[in-house]
Amino acid sequence: MLRMVLRRFGAAGAVCVVAACGPSTADPVDRSAGEAVPSTAEATGTPTTRKPSAIPATGGTGYSASLSARLVTTDALPPRFTVDIATAMAPDAGRQRPGPEVPCADMIPLLSAKRLTGTPSAMAAATVSSAEGPDYSWVASEVLRTYADDGARGAMADLRAFIARCPAVASPGRDGGSYRFAVVPGPRLGDESMRVDSSTTSGSTTLEWDSILVRTGTTLVTVHEQGNEPGGDDHLSRLAEAALRSYQTTGP
Repeated sequence: MLRMVLRRFGAAGAVCVVAACGPSTADPVDRSAGEAVPSTAEATGTPTTRKPSAIPATGGTGYSASLSARLVTTDALPPRFTVDIATAMAPDAGRQRPGPEVPCADMIPLLSAKRLTGTPSAMAAATVSSAEGPDYSWVASEVLRTYADDGARGAMADLRAFIARCPAVASPGRDGGSYRFAVVPGPRLGDESMRVDSSTTSGSTTLEWDSILVRTGTTLVTVHEQGNEPGGDDHLSRLAEAALRSYQTTGP
């Protein structure tokens, strides 16, 4: 029962990431030095034609219809996947970075890569999900951030530093739970990429909230997996590759 509750919380967390429900406490990512790059990871050639999708014309602060049109679409994903574009997103942390006096428990949204440092010039986000069975859907989110400066590179560097400082964090609640964060080997994508493995433990139940961040130029492509059991991240790398390819093949 607890596992089911946490899974459902994970699905709700994905919606909050892309719909500005407030800070969520889950996910991060790192670039491996040794894994081969899939041939589909780097898109080349002319922009591709994709199936039409409903791109909202307007949205909340920071929403960009043109950037939203570059999010991954269902035709780039396996069958039974759905993509729901968000029109409101929680703001990032800006130029303020937590000092040494800030407790690690207050940094969980930054440690999980749900929020990043820096100020994007535009953002776009979507919830990506797939029916895995009658009781559980695999849920993730994609977030695109563009920067007018070197914010993408800085956000990734800050994330690495935060995780080095706070690899394990006790849960702010009284349930005795904990969070763990680690930059681990992952697919080599774009100009720079990193995978962050995050997990939360409550009693005997452990769920993973993993992420992959990919920098291409001054843009960050981020995918977050939401609350799967350990080892249940089969879709994450493929989603990162598809998201990067969609971004690269739909731009000017």
